[in-house]
Amino acid sequence: MNDVKAKILVVDDEEKNVKLMEAMLLPRGYEIVKAYNGEEALEKVEAEAPDLILLDVMMPVMNGFDVCRRLKDHSETQLIPVVIMTALGEVSDRIKGIEAGADDFLTKPINRDELLARIQTSLRLKRTIDLKFEKLMGAQEYLSRFVPQSVKQELEKNPEAPQLEKTDQDMSALFVDISGYTKLSENMRQTADFVVEKYFSRFLDCIHSHEGDVTETSGDGLMVVFPDVDATKHALEATRSALEILEKTQELNEQLRGIFEPISVHIGINSGVALIGPTKLEGASGARWTYTALGPVVNLAARIAGVAEGGTILVGPETARRIDGEFSVKELGKRQLKNVRDEVLIYQVVGTRKDS
Repeated sequence: MNDVKAKILVVDDEEKNVKLMEAMLLPRGYEIVKAYNGEEALEKVEAEAPDLILLDVMMPVMNGFDVCRRLKDHSETQLIPVVIMTALGEVSDRIKGIEAGADDFLTKPINRDELLARIQTSLRLKRTIDLKFEKLMGAQEYLSRFVPQSVKQELEKNPEAPQLEKTDQDMSALFVDISGYTKLSENMRQTADFVVEKYFSRFLDCIHSHEGDVTETSGDGLMVVFPDVDATKHALEATRSALEILEKTQELNEQLRGIFEPISVHIGINSGVALIGPTKLEGASGARWTYTALGPVVNLAARIAGVAEGGTILVGPETARRIDGEFSVKELGKRQLKNVRDEVLIYQVVGTRKDS
């Protein structure tokens, strides 16, 4: 927006006053929108989104103070500059205008030079605020990429005092790792970085479409949490996500055939209660917050992924029980997993029931 192309809403119940404003402003290149009472002014604001409002006080239906108050009480319109025009010269009337949220005042009869100067000042201030707001929204959009979906939803529900303490929640944890990443990264580090970025970018769609949150990343893997009050639902969503990840891997392998060696991923899923929420890491240089899930259920999911072969999805016994109605699973027997005291019964997801 520049001053010349700015849209100004003129609100006055006397047509001669509106025409006077037009005569002063049109030659300066301003676009003029007109309203003749308070209610019409509010309608025009919603329809036209003006850059500035010149608002008379003494009007029927709704006076200028009430109009101004309504505009400043709504987030969509509160940043529009409102210049109150009034023949009232009492200090008390200016106080009313300030209390209503007016940004500036003009006393009738209107002096053209003063009018133009106040408009330019108000528009300049609005432009500065708009630019800062755009930068803030850009930064917010960028930072939101690093915030799990469950945290965003909590903030949307209660932005003033979000309840983000760690809580015990039933969830499914999914770990996906690229097979042979260490060897690939040792031989061709830049290629490995490109491959990981390319594949993981595709995996994100599979994860987010099934309401999963990526909570941890490593060079070759992702940790994903699927929280939901429905214990069966999150286990199913995690499994659906895993199958889509395998499909995306095959698609990308075909697209990149002849450019890069095909890769495979191995996936482990486990379901149960874990401690989910923020973790604060403090050091001499400051603090950093992470959002993750902790506990034996999560650790077991990671160990299950560690024994999975490329292109397979292995799940723990609780996940297998929850998904049995929709997916076919094959019992692989008990395995001794690293840092797990007892042997664990492992299952492999072999497809959906309708594929069987």
